Amino acid sequence: MPQLGESVTEGTIGHWLKKVGDLVEKYEPICEVATDKVNAEVPAPFGGTLTALLAEEGQTLKVGEPICDIAESGAPAAASPTAAAASAAASAPAATPAPAAVATPAPQAVASAAPAPQAARGRVRTSPYVRRLAHEAGVDLSLVPGTGAEGRVTREDLQRFQGSGASAVAPAVQAAAPAPAPAPAVAQPAYQAPAPTAPPAPIAGDSFMALTPMRRTIAEHMVRSKHESPHATAWFEVDMSRVVALRKALRPEFEAREGVPLTYLPFVTKAAVEALREFPQINASWGGDKIIIHGAIHVGIAVAIPDGLVVPVLRNADGYSIAGLARAANDLITRARSGRLMLADLEGGTFTVNNPGSYGSVFSAPVINQPQAAILSMESIVKRPVVVEGDAIAVRSMMFLSFSFDHRILDGAIANQYLGSVKRRLEAMGPETQVY
Repeated sequence: MPQLGESVTEGTIGHWLKKVGDLVEKYEPICEVATDKVNAEVPAPFGGTLTALLAEEGQTLKVGEPICDIAESGAPAAASPTAAAASAAASAPAATPAPAAVATPAPQAVASAAPAPQAARGRVRTSPYVRRLAHEAGVDLSLVPGTGAEGRVTREDLQRFQGSGASAVAPAVQAAAPAPAPAPAVAQPAYQAPAPTAPPAPIAGDSFMALTPMRRTIAEHMVRSKHESPHATAWFEVDMSRVVALRKALRPEFEAREGVPLTYLPFVTKAAVEALREFPQINASWGGDKIIIHGAIHVGIAVAIPDGLVVPVLRNADGYSIAGLARAANDLITRARSGRLMLADLEGGTFTVNNPGSYGSVFSAPVINQPQAAILSMESIVKRPVVVEGDAIAVRSMMFLSFSFDHRILDGAIANQYLGSVKRRLEAMGPETQVY
């Protein structure tokens, strides 16, 4: 399984493009792999004959795990490593140890061998969630063998360690001189996620839709986001009447000149990124033991596609004019809906703008795109009677901004100040606004 992105640790085999016995050329696609970021074709690293498929369609594997065997051109076809290891183990005398010249142990031996403690490998690699579980259970993570990518400690590793009865106290602490015994304390059990709800019993007329790899990864990502980040949502109402008038005046000439639609998205995105420069704390991520304030503003644009949802990234968005944002966003959206996004288009986002208003939504509470601090949703623009200056009632084009934020990173005060800045910028747009 190749590394399909810096933060990608596993992939799901979506569809095999070759079968056992097929000849493959170097760099020829052999299968499609789905991750939580993008679907991609995996090319053959060299030419030869496909001799074994080691993973089934729909199976998820960690980065670095084998997915197939290919016998290089000109070399005799060999059995898969798993089969060869099993055959060698069966034919060898029981009392004869493996020769020292053998460099690669059988897969079962690799799986059963305990990884080195984290203390021997430097800083513990794990997620904030696992750190919290370990803290609650009083477990020293440096003693937990990690089986994830590059020795990462997973929740399963922590649970396995607790179930083994191993001591959670480092040996150096155990060897220290005994101190007066403290008063007995009640051990705090580690958090256990509730068991999944049993699916309902099928009734007459039901039909079933198989989970695609993208749908499955979206589901996992949403559950993880809601579990890890304490979500809070704020709403501001914005008078978009001046923006509506500006867009109406610009639209015919703009679309004739640029060849792309002029929607409300670039106007809201422009106001959002200018407000991010005013409040850089919003352009941040949770870093476990620190908060990371990003210097660059890379805005993800949420795009609905037939299989689900993707968030391509508009890099250095604060450097674009309104016209530039319209062109760049249209390019990302068009390529997303035609399946032409590259993995690089989906990485590195620091903030997300969502547009459910294009489907008629007037009020929503978006889910944060991890590990970002916040997501802004623009809702539908609706004409409503409102009270204006002088206590008069007028019909105005109104829109709600929905802003979900990670309460570990941000508090309500800064979130509302940010929304107030976006609101002021949108309401100040008019005939004098520069779009180029």
